[in-house]
Amino acid sequence: MKPKSIVAFLCGGLLSVAGSYLAVGWVESRSEEAVNATLIDGGHDWAEVNVDGLQVLLRGTAPDEATRFRVESAVGRVVDPDRIVDDMGVAASERIEAPTFTVEMLRNGDGVSLIGLIPADAGRDAFTRTIERLPGMTSVTDMLETASFPTPLGWESAINFATQALDDLPRSKISVTADRVMITAISESPEDKRRIEADLARNAPAGVRLVMNITAPRPVISPFTLRYELDGDQGSFDACSAESSESRNAILRAAASVGTLPERPSCAIGLGVPSPRWAEGVGIAMKGLKELGGGSLTFSDADITLVALDTTPQATFDRVVGDLDATLPDIFSLHAVLPEKIVLDGTTPEFTATFSPEGSLQMRGRLPDDAVETIVGSYARAQFGSEKVYLATRDDPTLPADWPVKVLAGLEALAMLNNGSVLVQEDYLELRGVSGKKTASDDVSRLLAGKLPDFANFEISVRYDELLDRTLDIPTPEECVERINSILAAGKIVFEPSSVEITATAAKTVDAIADIAKQCDRVQMEIGGHTDSQGREIMNQELSQQRADSVLAALQARRVRTGNLSAKGYGETVPIADNDSEAGREANRRIEFKLLTDARAAATDDGTDAEAETGDAATTEEETEATSEQN
Repeated sequence: MKPKSIVAFLCGGLLSVAGSYLAVGWVESRSEEAVNATLIDGGHDWAEVNVDGLQVLLRGTAPDEATRFRVESAVGRVVDPDRIVDDMGVAASERIEAPTFTVEMLRNGDGVSLIGLIPADAGRDAFTRTIERLPGMTSVTDMLETASFPTPLGWESAINFATQALDDLPRSKISVTADRVMITAISESPEDKRRIEADLARNAPAGVRLVMNITAPRPVISPFTLRYELDGDQGSFDACSAESSESRNAILRAAASVGTLPERPSCAIGLGVPSPRWAEGVGIAMKGLKELGGGSLTFSDADITLVALDTTPQATFDRVVGDLDATLPDIFSLHAVLPEKIVLDGTTPEFTATFSPEGSLQMRGRLPDDAVETIVGSYARAQFGSEKVYLATRDDPTLPADWPVKVLAGLEALAMLNNGSVLVQEDYLELRGVSGKKTASDDVSRLLAGKLPDFANFEISVRYDELLDRTLDIPTPEECVERINSILAAGKIVFEPSSVEITATAAKTVDAIADIAKQCDRVQMEIGGHTDSQGREIMNQELSQQRADSVLAALQARRVRTGNLSAKGYGETVPIADNDSEAGREANRRIEFKLLTDARAAATDDGTDAEAETGDAATTEEETEATSEQN
């Protein structure tokens, strides 16, 4: 080949290569511009484009798979899809939150409606069959839905508790979630209401918050009774009844204008009022009692007995009684008594009965004859138990004819108390004692007003003690520790390593202990802190004291009254396991609740002579302990 031809060939090749590079560069530039424009128009600014020759490389993280597909399709419309290299990723999808499972149980008699959402694996059909098997259930309306999510912690225990409550409450609405049961129901009576509330509170599972709204219809009060005593400027109700809140407020205002009342006077609202002018009549009689200077006032339906003080002047008595006869509503019948001043010379006939906290009854004094003694003894044994009655009386045929009636009425009233005493004299009966029933004073007043001879003079002093109230389910000192023990067995109180801070996972355990501690605020308990033997002894003692203090502070933060609680650090001095192993050291790191005294025995002092008769109850010290392992 000639030199000219060779030169021409090389020049042509160079021009061809240069043209190819220019063409490829133009294609890359145009492709990148077109793809970027498409991505910008579509709002996909997260995507990156890299054109290498004919290949269009897509990079970036798409928010979801659908968006990635839309980007690839959009780019495929501006360049040949075969040129596209998809190197895009997809962001991890957010976890779908499980729904809140909840059930509404609506019961009216023998029918139940179920509404809500439950976990699919909880067994909808099995749950419905459980409801259908409840006693007296004839129809169950199932409007439940299910969702395929894990059953939440606590759901099974909450549902089981709600189902049991539904069985006991024929007219109720129960709302259930995994951590809360809300119960709205109607009870038969105030006593039934307290029983239901106590049963529900006792059976509620740990970790489930119980919300109750139990209502009770107004009771029928028969006889409709009010008893008020005025001693100087101090007034008190032994019994109070009203037909409405307006009537109750009017009675309490009238009493407050006459004398100083206790801090929280109560007045039962019920049916059976003998007159719509009940509150008006009570207010008028109270003003008359004030003018007399004191005494007692007893309403039994429309009958009023007013007993003045034996120091009241006869002229004042006659004037006040005359004014009351003229101003009281016509339906009321007034009988006023001005007692003779009693001179105690040691010969005044008496009958006394003392009912001890241990349940024994001792009767002393005078009875008319052996026949009456037999009757009184048989009645007492029937009321108090044949093995617990001691009768030591003597015959006195000079006693008044109504003496046996007063004695039997006094014993019947005494049997309504947990402990107390009754004193019977010729013109007077006195009952004192303690009861675990809030309405005991009202009940005793109604009993004596109905059983004693007309216009009898009697005095009542009955103190309510919530520790004796079975409807409140207040635990005994031993039960306090036993219940705390069961809580700690289910979930331990745990501290951060080498710290006095209680871990978040132990908060529910402390919450449950606080609920029990609020019911045990009269029980002396010690919170003891313990450690293993690792570290210096003095440091272990300080750490154990601080941890015990931390538990005490945690209870205070939950509004627990802690005057009955003490915190003490024992360090490593009281091991319960071998410190040579990790398991043993873990067991030794613990909190212990120890029962120190029996507060219930100390709380039974009712101010009567019961202790003089039976001897003081000895205070015992228990060694029951509730243990919680610590990390």
